Amino acid sequence: MENLDSEAGVPSPHLRHYHHHLSHSHFKSHHHNHLSLIILLLVISFILLFAAVFLLILLLRRRKFAENNESNNDNKPCDFHSIITFDSASPDVKNRCLYGGSSGRSRFRGVQVFTYKELELATDGFNEANVIRNGRFGSVYKGILSDGSVAAVKMLNSEDGIIKQGERAFRIEVDLLSRLHSPYLVELLGYCADQHHRLLIFEYMPNGSLQQHLHPITKKHQPLNWGARLRIALDCARALEFLHENSVPPVIHRDFKSNNIILDHNFRAKVSDLGLAKMGSSHKINGHISTRPLLGTSGYLAPEYVSTGELTTKSDVYSYGVVLLELLTGRIPVDTKRPPEEHVLVSWSLPRLTNREKVVEMVDPDLQGQYSKKELIQVAAIAAVCVQHEADYRPFITDVVQSLIPLVKSFSTSTSSRFPNQTPSPKS
Repeated sequence: MENLDSEAGVPSPHLRHYHHHLSHSHFKSHHHNHLSLIILLLVISFILLFAAVFLLILLLRRRKFAENNESNNDNKPCDFHSIITFDSASPDVKNRCLYGGSSGRSRFRGVQVFTYKELELATDGFNEANVIRNGRFGSVYKGILSDGSVAAVKMLNSEDGIIKQGERAFRIEVDLLSRLHSPYLVELLGYCADQHHRLLIFEYMPNGSLQQHLHPITKKHQPLNWGARLRIALDCARALEFLHENSVPPVIHRDFKSNNIILDHNFRAKVSDLGLAKMGSSHKINGHISTRPLLGTSGYLAPEYVSTGELTTKSDVYSYGVVLLELLTGRIPVDTKRPPEEHVLVSWSLPRLTNREKVVEMVDPDLQGQYSKKELIQVAAIAAVCVQHEADYRPFITDVVQSLIPLVKSFSTSTSSRFPNQTPSPKS
């Protein structure tokens, strides 16, 4: 009968118990799922509400920041780093701060804004006869401005348009030199950012670059006497001292070399070409900056910069040491025309710099013996510590300045009695 009842549609007690259990479980499961869904929806709603409030606050803060920037734009200078890290290929406008207008009467932080036509007229159509020197990013021309003053006009190469590196260098140089003013830095008079043309206008330095005097291609540039070399060494050290010690944040030149040292009518030196300069830490002057790719000039680059990309103020000190070796020897930093052991100036010089007899053998023949051996040994010792392989063993540039000051003063007071045939170096 039990089976018959089951077949008739009436469940057996065993089946009724199982059915009751299933029904109860289904009810509990359904109730639990419904509660979980409610909790999940509440959590999602809370998250969305929080995100909406956060975004609203962020947008309001950005709008307020933008309004403040716009209202202060004409009075507040551009931040160093906003210029340095900008990579746009066609940056005609940057915060309305650097490339404001094309009018020849516009000014930016005291420097003139020129049109391309004005500079084309000043240089006689950028005539090659007016080329003063050639650099990494372009040529420098002698130009006569509309007011009759003479200036050096640096024109960036524009093959295939302005390359990013050249554009970046242009921005850095305008930004830095419109802020930094020192008698040991070449003065920026103005710039041109007219369409794709990028030009810089500097004070004119009639005696060209140090490189042209130490490694002359023509007879136009005469050899430098010992006094002039001492004075140039001190001027250059003071230029780097200003960048490293007196600038906030500190500035690392990164391309310090003889071609970027310019001489005025008295053979006083000024440093130029800050297009590759890098900002240091405002809290730690010798803080490391990792840079890739490597920028600079072969023969002047510090070993740690070449091997690891780490750049510090001591990297500039190494480059300064190479220039000091050029002043002592008259040789270029890398010369593959010489015997293999003499290819690299630093490695050839180091064993001789601390040897009182051998140091005399490495002196530039153009000096014709017109120097003090005592001063020579002292300058050689300074060069030796500046080009040490380990950055920590190199001095700070301030130490170099303090070491050179008494040498220059001593030479200036005793030139006539020691070297009657030598023209005295320019006075301080």
